Amino acid sequence: MKEVDGDSALDRATEDALALFADQRRGARSRGGDRLPDGGAEAAGRAGSGRAEPRHAEPRHAEPPHAGPAHGGQAAFAYFPFDEIPVGGGVVDGGRAVGTARAARATRGPSVPAPAPAPAYDDLPFIDIDVAPDGKDEKRARDMTADDASHATHRHHAPHITPWATARAVAEAAAGALPAEDRALGDALGQVLAEPLVALTDLPSFDTSAMDGWAVSGPGPWKLPPPGTQDVLAGRPGARPLRDGRAVRIATGAPIPPGATAVLRSEHGEVTVQGELLAARHVSHGQDIRPRGGECRQGDELAPVGTLVTPALLGLAAAAGYDALAVVRRPRVDVLVLGDELLREGLPEGGLIRDALGPMLGPWLRALGAEPGEALYVGDEEGALREALAASTADVVVTTGGTASGPVDHVHPTLRGLGAELLVDGVAVRPGHPMLLARLGSGRHVVGLPGNPLAAVAGLLTLAEPLLRALTGRVPGAAVRAVLAEDVSGHPVDARLVPVEYDGVGRVRPLRFHGPAMLRGLAAGDGMAVVPAGGAGRGAEVTVLGLP
Repeated sequence: MKEVDGDSALDRATEDALALFADQRRGARSRGGDRLPDGGAEAAGRAGSGRAEPRHAEPRHAEPPHAGPAHGGQAAFAYFPFDEIPVGGGVVDGGRAVGTARAARATRGPSVPAPAPAPAYDDLPFIDIDVAPDGKDEKRARDMTADDASHATHRHHAPHITPWATARAVAEAAAGALPAEDRALGDALGQVLAEPLVALTDLPSFDTSAMDGWAVSGPGPWKLPPPGTQDVLAGRPGARPLRDGRAVRIATGAPIPPGATAVLRSEHGEVTVQGELLAARHVSHGQDIRPRGGECRQGDELAPVGTLVTPALLGLAAAAGYDALAVVRRPRVDVLVLGDELLREGLPEGGLIRDALGPMLGPWLRALGAEPGEALYVGDEEGALREALAASTADVVVTTGGTASGPVDHVHPTLRGLGAELLVDGVAVRPGHPMLLARLGSGRHVVGLPGNPLAAVAGLLTLAEPLLRALTGRVPGAAVRAVLAEDVSGHPVDARLVPVEYDGVGRVRPLRFHGPAMLRGLAAGDGMAVVPAGGAGRGAEVTVLGLP
């Protein structure tokens, strides 16, 4: 999937609505008599300023857009997600300026459907305050009931929403490396060294030939023995000593005979009919001989604690004399896929949908250094979830769905019933803000991911990746930074994770199909760009999270 299709009219409409909203809020604050009761104006002003404030993660039932005679012709601005609405170089979680829909439709033509009322689910952004260019929003503010104002204020002041970067730091600090275990070389790939890798022998352990050719002693020409009588081959020690002026055929990796001073490559020598060896070029002392200990000496540290075991490191360990390595144990992870609406095979039908997370999470968790078990499917029953969590002996339990406050969202009450400590309860990021991280009394951890697929991946990269990195003892790599090839709109107060592709010259381009329930953009992407609140323009440098 290539770059995002442009939609400049809708982009301008969104920007105009945001600017108008901020101007109106500033105007309301400047008039002392026109304040929202119970601090509502203060809350609205902070929302309009674009500064992130703590908010709750309880259901927010947005009302339909307030436009028309019943509201004095006010243009309501509701910022809520659609699965796919391209805006310039990006989409604000599919956001749409409802109050400016008419202008957008006039520009785009009659084929654009009228915006639907904001859906009442917990992935709604946190702005639904009326904006009236004629000043009537102040009148509506004065007419608000105390309950309305209190509710609006509470929406912007819930204390548990954690900034995205802070959430990742909390997850990384939540655990230390697991105990060490000895693993055979063939089983240690992808784990992390729990002890330094120290050479058990010199490398190489004897002087060896670096090339096929002749081992020679002294300056040439050299006298050769009869063909095939004294050849020195790899794996056959005990070569006869060479006297000055003598040479013998030698293979790569074979031990250098005592008395040899160099190796003459096959392509650089010529044998005469008299059995003498002539050199086509100068032969220097020690040429093409790998001296004993040239790579390391016994006792040298080859790799420190925390080094990731790669195929190359396995080869080095084997060469240095190892049969097994002391590595940090892989964390065991149980995956609980929650929901009565999920199918594990076949086509979706009858209101049921195919589960995308069960097949996806296992390979990703394994790539992050974990040892995941087979996904367990749990219905929308609190008792079943509690039983599954209580029965698990894994180091980490990853749940999908049920982290919001809907009628069948049982993760929070279940964790409370188990006495869990909530370390992160909601993150200021889109998609995926209802994610959570909890610690059970046994020291095990629970990572609660949202049920929408892309939102779940956002939770995986935000909370599961740093937690598993800490448990596996992996050292964090340097942050990857790239330049945006296009403008990317942002959420007013939250960070955004946007699927992007590299263009090969240090830039990333945002991809379409990035709604919370979509995976198409992610499947075509190379990473997830971290877009700050308010968005980022073309040429801005952003952090890019690699995909496991």
